[in-house]
Amino acid sequence: MARGLKKHLKRLNAPKHWMLDKLGGAFAPKPSSGPHKSRECLPLILIMRNRLKYALTYREIRRILLVSWMLCLFQKPTRISVCSMIPRVDSVRDEEAKFKLCKVRSVQFGKKGIPYLNTYDGRTIRYPDPLIKANDTIKLDLEANKIVDFIKFDVGNVVMVTGGRNRGRVGVIKNREKHKGSFETIHIQDALGHEFATRLGNVFTIGKGTKPWVSLPKGKGIKLSIIEEARKRLAAQSATTA
Repeated sequence: MARGLKKHLKRLNAPKHWMLDKLGGAFAPKPSSGPHKSRECLPLILIMRNRLKYALTYREIRRILLVSWMLCLFQKPTRISVCSMIPRVDSVRDEEAKFKLCKVRSVQFGKKGIPYLNTYDGRTIRYPDPLIKANDTIKLDLEANKIVDFIKFDVGNVVMVTGGRNRGRVGVIKNREKHKGSFETIHIQDALGHEFATRLGNVFTIGKGTKPWVSLPKGKGIKLSIIEEARKRLAAQSATTA
């Protein structure tokens, strides 16, 4: 009888956001265990082989990582199944490459009463600011590995949705509903005035007020309806032909 964790992943059971075709083989890359859930991660092989087209096979990607052609945040990656929580593959500004926004999972006390916090990417930082609480966002200096600033999870701050059906949308917190014994609900309004709601665990604070601390991807986190997308496409086509 097999024991322990499964070492293989069938392609049909892979997360849908990986966008793997059903006829591309029987198996999919199995993410290695880490701070992120398997359904929320993205293996490096999918980024480099399927999206960036840097190589054609599993073995070629492994050689690329072994010769350090790609920099990793913590150390040189030796496994292409390393989980990556990159929401998009895009260029990063020089000033933004020096820090990272991390969501605080919990704030606790260790041995001898030493306070520490846990972040969403598995980091443990001791002696944080006493004002930092769970669900807040810290600005971490990657070179010094220290907290530079933090953002409170309050009404009026800009957030990005990282899970659920509204994944990728950006807006401002309008209301926070607390339900005892159930999930807390966050009501968000985007730049176009559209309001939507999601769970507390799906919300990531990215800035104070309406100004985000990081550059937003194409579309600025605004979800358009099918009719709005069609109108935008027709307007772009008419502009190119004119």
